Amino acid sequence: MELDKALEPTTEWYWIEMGGVGRKIVQEFFPIRPGENVVVTADTISDWRAVQETVKAIYAAGAIPTLIIHPTTDVPTSDPPPPVGAALQAADAWIEMNDSYLLYSNAWKKAMEAGVRFFTLGGDVDSLVRMVGRVNYAVLDNLANKLIELSDRAAEMRITSAFGTDLRVAVDPAGSEGHVLKGGEEGGISFAGTGSTQVPPGQSSFGHVLDSVEGTLVFDGALSPPAEIGVLREPVALQISKGKITKISGGQEARIFEKWLANWDHPGMYEIAHCTYGFNPGVKRSKGEIGHDERVFGCMEFGIGAAWADAPGHTDGIVLEPSVWADEVQLEEEGKYVHPELVELARQLGVPGY
Repeated sequence: MELDKALEPTTEWYWIEMGGVGRKIVQEFFPIRPGENVVVTADTISDWRAVQETVKAIYAAGAIPTLIIHPTTDVPTSDPPPPVGAALQAADAWIEMNDSYLLYSNAWKKAMEAGVRFFTLGGDVDSLVRMVGRVNYAVLDNLANKLIELSDRAAEMRITSAFGTDLRVAVDPAGSEGHVLKGGEEGGISFAGTGSTQVPPGQSSFGHVLDSVEGTLVFDGALSPPAEIGVLREPVALQISKGKITKISGGQEARIFEKWLANWDHPGMYEIAHCTYGFNPGVKRSKGEIGHDERVFGCMEFGIGAAWADAPGHTDGIVLEPSVWADEVQLEEEGKYVHPELVELARQLGVPGY
Protein backbone atom coordinates (compact mmCIF):
# COMPACT_ATOMS: atom_id res chain seq x y z
CA MET A 1 0.00 0.00 0.00
CA GLU A 2 1.33 3.44 -0.95
CA LEU A 3 -0.05 6.50 0.78
CA ASP A 4 -0.02 10.08 -0.36
CA LYS A 5 1.73 12.67 1.78
CA ALA A 6 0.13 13.43 5.17
CA LEU A 7 -2.33 10.53 4.93
CA GLU A 8 -0.77 8.09 7.38
CA PRO A 9 -3.70 6.40 9.15
CA THR A 10 -2.18 6.38 12.67
CA THR A 11 0.94 7.53 14.46
CA GLU A 12 1.90 3.86 14.77
CA TRP A 13 2.12 3.44 10.99
CA TYR A 14 5.53 1.84 10.23
CA TRP A 15 6.74 2.65 13.75
CA ILE A 16 9.01 -0.40 13.91
CA GLU A 17 10.29 -0.03 10.34
CA MET A 18 11.25 3.60 10.93
CA GLY A 19 13.79 2.50 13.54
CA GLY A 20 15.55 0.60 10.77
CA VAL A 21 15.36 3.61 8.46
CA GLY A 22 17.11 5.83 10.99
CA ARG A 23 19.89 3.27 11.44
CA LYS A 24 20.44 2.90 7.70
CA ILE A 25 20.57 6.67 7.23
CA VAL A 26 23.40 7.22 9.74
CA GLN A 27 25.30 3.97 9.09
CA GLU A 28 24.93 3.20 5.38
CA PHE A 29 23.59 6.15 3.42
CA PHE A 30 25.16 9.14 5.19
CA PRO A 31 27.61 7.76 7.78
CA ILE A 32 27.79 9.85 10.93
CA ARG A 33 30.90 9.77 13.10
CA PRO A 34 30.85 9.91 16.92
CA GLY A 35 31.35 13.42 18.24
CA GLU A 36 30.22 15.18 15.06
CA ASN A 37 27.92 18.17 15.29
CA VAL A 38 24.99 17.36 13.03
CA VAL A 39 22.30 19.93 12.25
CA VAL A 40 18.91 18.62 11.16
CA THR A 41 16.64 21.18 9.53
CA ALA A 42 12.88 20.82 9.09
CA ASP A 43 10.04 23.08 8.09
CA THR A 44 6.45 23.16 9.28
CA ILE A 45 5.26 20.65 6.67
CA SER A 46 8.01 18.10 7.30
CA ASP A 47 6.90 14.67 8.49
CA TRP A 48 7.52 14.98 12.22
CA ARG A 49 7.98 11.26 12.85
CA ALA A 50 10.61 11.05 10.11
CA VAL A 51 12.43 14.00 11.69
CA GLN A 52 12.35 12.46 15.17
CA GLU A 53 13.67 9.08 14.04
CA THR A 54 16.55 10.74 12.19
CA VAL A 55 17.52 12.83 15.20
CA LYS A 56 17.37 9.81 17.51
CA ALA A 57 19.57 7.78 15.15
CA ILE A 58 22.18 10.55 15.06
CA TYR A 59 22.29 10.62 18.86
CA ALA A 60 22.50 6.82 19.03
CA ALA A 61 25.52 6.98 16.71
CA GLY A 62 27.37 9.04 19.30
CA ALA A 63 27.05 12.34 17.46
CA ILE A 64 25.49 15.60 18.69
CA PRO A 65 22.21 16.42 16.91
CA THR A 66 20.81 19.95 16.79
CA LEU A 67 17.29 20.21 15.39
CA ILE A 68 16.21 23.50 13.78
CA ILE A 69 12.59 24.01 12.72
CA HIS A 70 11.63 27.11 10.77
CA PRO A 71 8.62 28.34 8.78
CA THR A 72 8.16 26.73 5.38
CA THR A 73 9.65 28.82 2.60
CA ASP A 74 7.31 29.94 -0.16
CA VAL A 75 9.31 28.11 -2.84
CA PRO A 76 12.13 25.54 -2.75
CA THR A 77 15.72 26.85 -2.99
CA SER A 78 14.76 29.96 -0.98
CA ASP A 79 16.90 30.94 2.00
CA PRO A 80 15.76 30.04 5.52
CA PRO A 81 15.79 32.70 8.28
CA PRO A 82 19.33 34.08 8.76
CA PRO A 83 20.02 32.33 12.11
CA VAL A 84 19.47 28.98 10.39
CA GLY A 85 22.05 29.73 7.73
CA ALA A 86 24.58 30.80 10.37
CA ALA A 87 24.08 27.56 12.32
CA LEU A 88 24.57 25.45 9.19
CA GLN A 89 28.04 26.90 8.57
CA ALA A 90 29.12 25.79 12.06
CA ALA A 91 28.06 22.16 11.56
CA ASP A 92 30.16 19.16 10.58
CA ALA A 93 27.20 17.63 8.79
CA TRP A 94 23.68 18.73 7.84
CA ILE A 95 20.67 16.55 7.14
CA GLU A 96 17.84 18.44 5.48
CA MET A 97 14.33 17.13 6.21
CA ASN A 98 12.63 20.18 4.70
CA ASP A 99 9.68 19.64 2.42
CA SER A 100 10.42 22.97 0.72
CA TYR A 101 14.08 22.15 0.20
CA LEU A 102 17.04 24.47 0.82
CA LEU A 103 19.29 22.79 -1.75
CA TYR A 104 20.71 25.41 -4.17
CA SER A 105 19.84 28.28 -1.81
CA ASN A 106 22.45 30.82 -0.77
CA ALA A 107 22.48 29.21 2.69
CA TRP A 108 23.37 25.87 1.06
CA LYS A 109 26.14 27.47 -1.00
CA LYS A 110 27.69 29.05 2.09
CA ALA A 111 27.48 25.73 3.97
CA MET A 112 29.28 24.05 1.08
CA GLU A 113 31.99 26.72 1.12
CA ALA A 114 32.40 26.07 4.85
CA GLY A 115 33.05 22.38 4.14
CA VAL A 116 29.80 20.99 5.56
CA ARG A 117 28.69 17.51 4.48
CA PHE A 118 25.07 17.75 3.35
CA PHE A 119 22.33 15.16 2.86
CA THR A 120 19.03 16.38 1.42
CA LEU A 121 16.59 13.75 2.62
CA GLY A 122 13.05 14.98 3.23
CA GLY A 123 10.13 12.65 2.58
CA ASP A 124 7.40 11.19 4.73
CA VAL A 125 7.39 7.93 6.67
CA ASP A 126 5.81 5.98 3.82
CA SER A 127 8.40 7.20 1.30
CA LEU A 128 11.40 6.69 3.57
CA VAL A 129 10.46 3.12 4.45
CA ARG A 130 10.22 2.24 0.75
CA MET A 131 13.10 4.39 -0.55
CA VAL A 132 15.60 3.77 2.26
CA GLY A 133 14.46 1.04 4.63
CA ARG A 134 13.69 -1.63 2.06
CA VAL A 135 16.44 -1.20 -0.52
CA ASN A 136 19.80 -2.91 -0.88
CA TYR A 137 22.10 0.08 -0.76
CA ALA A 138 25.17 -1.67 -2.18
CA VAL A 139 23.34 -2.96 -5.27
CA LEU A 140 21.57 0.35 -5.76
CA ASP A 141 24.93 2.12 -5.68
CA ASN A 142 26.25 -0.31 -8.27
CA LEU A 143 23.28 0.48 -10.51
CA ALA A 144 23.92 4.22 -10.13
CA ASN A 145 27.56 3.79 -11.11
CA LYS A 146 26.77 1.47 -14.04
CA LEU A 147 24.27 3.90 -15.54
CA ILE A 148 26.84 6.68 -15.41
CA GLU A 149 29.58 4.44 -16.77
CA LEU A 150 27.45 3.45 -19.77
CA SER A 151 26.41 7.06 -20.38
CA ASP A 152 29.95 8.40 -20.11
CA ARG A 153 31.10 6.05 -22.87
CA ALA A 154 28.74 7.77 -25.30
CA ALA A 155 29.11 10.98 -27.24
CA GLU A 156 25.35 11.53 -27.30
CA MET A 157 22.28 10.35 -25.40
CA ARG A 158 18.84 10.05 -26.98
CA ILE A 159 15.64 9.88 -24.93
CA THR A 160 12.19 9.19 -26.38
CA SER A 161 8.75 8.38 -24.98
CA ALA A 162 5.29 7.42 -26.16
CA PHE A 163 4.01 10.89 -25.22
CA GLY A 164 6.37 12.61 -27.66
CA THR A 165 9.72 13.09 -25.94
CA ASP A 166 12.52 13.02 -28.49
CA LEU A 167 15.60 14.60 -27.01
CA ARG A 168 19.30 14.49 -27.92
CA VAL A 169 21.99 15.48 -25.44
CA ALA A 170 25.78 15.57 -25.84
CA VAL A 171 27.57 13.91 -22.93
CA ASP A 172 30.13 15.67 -20.73
CA PRO A 173 31.66 12.97 -18.49
CA ALA A 174 33.22 15.58 -16.25
CA GLY A 175 29.75 16.59 -15.09
CA SER A 176 28.42 13.11 -14.34
CA GLU A 177 27.38 12.37 -10.79
CA GLY A 178 25.84 9.63 -8.72
CA HIS A 179 23.91 10.20 -5.51
CA VAL A 180 26.89 12.11 -4.09
CA LEU A 181 27.93 15.44 -5.56
CA LYS A 182 31.53 16.07 -4.55
CA GLY A 183 32.92 19.41 -3.47
CA GLY A 184 34.98 21.53 -5.84
CA GLU A 185 33.52 22.57 -9.15
CA GLU A 186 29.85 21.53 -9.10
CA GLY A 187 27.24 23.14 -11.25
CA GLY A 188 29.51 26.08 -11.96
CA ILE A 189 29.85 26.97 -8.26
CA SER A 190 33.38 27.05 -6.86
CA PHE A 191 33.64 25.69 -3.31
CA ALA A 192 36.65 26.64 -1.24
CA GLY A 193 36.11 23.86 1.31
CA THR A 194 35.41 20.17 1.13
CA GLY A 195 31.62 20.35 1.30
CA SER A 196 29.62 17.68 -0.51
CA THR A 197 25.97 17.22 -1.33
CA GLN A 198 24.26 13.85 -1.17
CA VAL A 199 20.76 13.00 -2.35
CA PRO A 200 18.61 9.97 -1.45
CA PRO A 201 19.38 6.68 -3.23
CA GLY A 202 17.97 5.78 -6.61
CA GLN A 203 19.12 8.69 -8.75
CA SER A 204 22.18 9.58 -10.84
CA SER A 205 22.86 12.16 -13.54
CA PHE A 206 25.01 12.05 -16.64
CA GLY A 207 26.88 15.25 -17.39
CA HIS A 208 25.62 17.17 -20.39
CA VAL A 209 27.18 19.79 -22.64
CA LEU A 210 25.15 22.79 -21.58
CA ASP A 211 24.04 24.08 -24.97
CA SER A 212 23.62 20.66 -26.56
CA VAL A 213 20.10 19.71 -25.39
CA GLU A 214 17.86 19.68 -28.46
CA GLY A 215 14.37 18.44 -29.25
CA THR A 216 11.09 17.81 -27.45
CA LEU A 217 10.79 16.97 -23.77
CA VAL A 218 7.37 15.83 -22.54
CA PHE A 219 6.72 15.46 -18.83
CA ASP A 220 4.04 12.84 -18.18
CA GLY A 221 4.59 11.78 -14.56
CA ALA A 222 5.05 14.73 -12.23
CA LEU A 223 6.23 18.34 -12.27
CA SER A 224 7.01 20.35 -9.15
CA PRO A 225 7.22 23.14 -8.29
CA PRO A 226 4.88 24.94 -8.84
CA ALA A 227 2.90 23.42 -5.99
CA GLU A 228 -0.30 23.67 -8.04
CA ILE A 229 0.80 20.79 -10.27
CA GLY A 230 2.56 17.83 -8.62
CA VAL A 231 1.23 14.64 -10.25
CA LEU A 232 0.40 15.52 -13.85
CA ARG A 233 -3.11 14.95 -15.17
CA GLU A 234 -1.98 15.75 -18.71
CA PRO A 235 1.41 15.95 -20.42
CA VAL A 236 3.43 19.17 -20.49
CA ALA A 237 5.57 19.51 -23.64
CA LEU A 238 8.72 21.62 -23.84
CA GLN A 239 10.61 22.57 -26.97
CA ILE A 240 14.32 22.74 -26.20
CA SER A 241 16.98 24.47 -28.29
CA LYS A 242 20.63 24.86 -27.26
CA GLY A 243 19.78 23.77 -23.73
CA LYS A 244 16.99 26.31 -23.23
CA ILE A 245 13.19 26.06 -23.19
CA THR A 246 11.79 27.96 -26.15
CA LYS A 247 8.14 26.88 -26.05
CA ILE A 248 5.72 25.24 -23.61
CA SER A 249 2.54 23.54 -24.80
CA GLY A 250 -0.24 21.40 -23.42
CA GLY A 251 -3.34 22.04 -21.34
CA GLN A 252 -4.05 23.95 -18.16
CA GLU A 253 -1.04 22.60 -16.26
CA ALA A 254 1.26 23.64 -19.09
CA ARG A 255 -0.12 27.17 -18.82
CA ILE A 256 0.38 27.17 -15.05
CA PHE A 257 3.97 26.06 -15.53
CA GLU A 258 4.61 28.64 -18.25
CA LYS A 259 3.36 31.46 -16.01
CA TRP A 260 5.38 30.16 -13.07
CA LEU A 261 8.60 30.26 -15.07
CA ALA A 262 7.83 33.70 -16.47
CA ASN A 263 7.15 35.14 -13.00
CA TRP A 264 10.79 34.56 -12.05
CA ASP A 265 11.85 36.95 -14.83
CA HIS A 266 15.26 35.30 -15.10
CA PRO A 267 16.82 33.59 -18.13
CA GLY A 268 18.46 30.94 -15.95
CA MET A 269 15.02 29.51 -15.16
CA TYR A 270 14.74 28.27 -18.76
CA GLU A 271 18.02 26.33 -18.70
CA ILE A 272 18.13 22.53 -18.49
CA ALA A 273 20.03 21.98 -15.25
CA HIS A 274 20.49 18.21 -15.20
CA CYS A 275 19.53 14.97 -16.97
CA THR A 276 18.90 12.27 -14.40
CA TYR A 277 18.02 8.58 -14.14
CA GLY A 278 15.49 7.49 -11.50
CA PHE A 279 15.74 3.88 -10.30
CA ASN A 280 14.67 3.29 -6.71
CA PRO A 281 12.83 -0.06 -6.60
CA GLY A 282 10.69 1.18 -3.72
CA VAL A 283 9.14 3.88 -5.92
CA LYS A 284 6.59 2.59 -8.40
CA ARG A 285 4.43 5.62 -9.15
CA SER A 286 4.23 9.38 -8.78
CA LYS A 287 2.45 10.74 -5.73
CA GLY A 288 3.04 14.48 -5.81
CA GLU A 289 6.22 14.68 -3.70
CA ILE A 290 9.06 15.40 -6.10
CA GLY A 291 11.84 13.90 -3.95
CA HIS A 292 9.90 10.65 -4.18
CA ASP A 293 8.59 10.93 -7.74
CA GLU A 294 11.97 11.56 -9.37
CA ARG A 295 13.04 8.09 -8.25
CA VAL A 296 10.32 6.05 -9.93
CA PHE A 297 12.14 2.94 -11.14
CA GLY A 298 13.06 3.38 -14.80
CA CYS A 299 12.06 7.04 -15.15
CA MET A 300 14.09 9.97 -16.46
CA GLU A 301 14.02 13.25 -14.56
CA PHE A 302 15.09 16.66 -15.85
CA GLY A 303 15.91 19.66 -13.71
CA ILE A 304 15.04 23.15 -14.91
CA GLY A 305 16.56 26.29 -13.45
CA ALA A 306 20.34 26.05 -13.34
CA ALA A 307 22.41 27.10 -10.33
CA TRP A 308 25.38 27.75 -12.62
CA ALA A 309 23.20 30.31 -14.46
CA ASP A 310 22.26 31.98 -11.15
CA ALA A 311 18.66 30.80 -11.50
CA PRO A 312 16.66 31.98 -8.47
CA GLY A 313 14.55 28.80 -8.42
CA HIS A 314 14.50 25.18 -9.56
CA THR A 315 11.93 22.61 -10.68
CA ASP A 316 11.95 18.97 -11.74
CA GLY A 317 9.84 17.04 -14.25
CA ILE A 318 9.41 13.31 -14.80
CA VAL A 319 9.27 11.18 -17.96
CA LEU A 320 7.82 7.90 -16.67
CA GLU A 321 8.54 5.30 -19.38
CA PRO A 322 11.45 6.54 -21.47
CA SER A 323 13.48 4.70 -24.07
CA VAL A 324 17.15 5.60 -23.74
CA TRP A 325 20.16 5.14 -26.02
CA ALA A 326 23.83 5.85 -25.34
CA ASP A 327 24.96 6.39 -28.94
CA GLU A 328 23.72 3.17 -30.58
CA VAL A 329 23.57 1.15 -27.35
CA GLN A 330 20.06 0.92 -25.93
CA LEU A 331 19.86 1.10 -22.14
CA GLU A 332 16.12 1.25 -21.67
CA GLU A 333 12.92 0.53 -23.59
CA GLU A 334 9.68 2.14 -22.43
CA GLY A 335 10.82 2.34 -18.83
CA LYS A 336 12.42 -1.11 -18.62
CA TYR A 337 16.18 -1.63 -18.63
CA VAL A 338 17.32 -3.82 -21.52
CA HIS A 339 21.11 -3.55 -21.31
CA PRO A 340 22.33 -6.89 -19.87
CA GLU A 341 24.36 -5.36 -17.05
CA LEU A 342 21.43 -3.18 -15.97
CA VAL A 343 19.02 -6.11 -16.20
CA GLU A 344 21.23 -8.16 -13.87
CA LEU A 345 21.37 -5.37 -11.28
CA ALA A 346 17.57 -4.95 -11.46
CA ARG A 347 17.26 -8.69 -10.77
CA GLN A 348 19.56 -8.37 -7.76
CA LEU A 349 17.29 -5.62 -6.47
CA GLY A 350 14.28 -7.93 -6.84
CA VAL A 351 12.43 -5.63 -9.23
CA PRO A 352 9.35 -7.41 -10.68
CA GLY A 353 9.58 -8.15 -14.42
CA TYR A 354 13.32 -8.84 -14.42
